[in-house]
Amino acid sequence: MGDSAVKGKEAPPVSGRSLSIKMRETDLQLLEGDISDLQVDVIVNAANEKLQLGAGVAGAIAKKGGPSIQEECNRIGGTPVGTAVMTAAGNLKAKHVIHAVGPRKGEGEEDRKLASAVRASLALAERQGMRSIALPAISAGNFGFPMDRCARIMLTEIQRYIQGGTKLEQVTVCLYGDEAFDTFKRELRRGFR
Repeated sequence: MGDSAVKGKEAPPVSGRSLSIKMRETDLQLLEGDISDLQVDVIVNAANEKLQLGAGVAGAIAKKGGPSIQEECNRIGGTPVGTAVMTAAGNLKAKHVIHAVGPRKGEGEEDRKLASAVRASLALAERQGMRSIALPAISAGNFGFPMDRCARIMLTEIQRYIQGGTKLEQVTVCLYGDEAFDTFKRELRRGFR
């Protein structure tokens, strides 16, 4: 496991560090950077139930993607915690945006809801024929979910999904800042010793 991009594939633009491992036929990558800058088939937005693009990841997506993403979210209307919906990506480099609704800290059954949001995102991407997906640390920002729990749950669900067999070729967890990247890196190494 080196801190380098996946060989033989065009890696997303890296503004920070990266770490890649191969699981079955899928490349799992941790990447430090801005998810809204990635050129992948689909990026995941850490959304709220009303699909209103506000601050954090959603704010970056709205700013760089333009108003068409929010307009499409408004037409959809909303989606429950633990689920995900897809829109076009406007002016982003990605082709689509999956809006996954994770739990807020303290609302109850947060671990199950976060795991469900991750699974829903991966499954939706695959159903829609996507080959590469990038996810942020869902719920760990404005929703107050502890980063270490987020890392453990997200990486466990991603591993389970890949081990179950998938046509996804690249799964990237794009993390904003050193603390998030280091937390996910520790959890990844702990799970794959």
